[in-house]
Amino acid sequence: MVDDAFDALADGHRRRLLLSLLTHNPQDVSTGDGLHWEIDEAGDELTRKYHVHLPKLADYGYIEWHREDETVVKGPRFGEIQPLLELLDDNRDELPDGWF
Repeated sequence: MVDDAFDALADGHRRRLLLSLLTHNPQDVSTGDGLHWEIDEAGDELTRKYHVHLPKLADYGYIEWHREDETVVKGPRFGEIQPLLELLDDNRDELPDGWF
């Protein structure tokens, strides 16, 4: 369980999505508006978004990914990672650049 949380947070794209769900649920992942995916929508990162990042978070149960309308909502295990996300969010100014 702890390993799942740290693995989910190991990538900046996944961190930003999970943090955004603290205040905005659901999230539109078709454009990444507000998520700062920093993805070239025609490149390899787009493939990773749909074939690595979103499936991984869904497999862990942190999100539910509704592919047909390209939205995500908090998943059944989101509550397990929420205290860690809140700790990160509350300490944004103390963390190194690139975390958000």
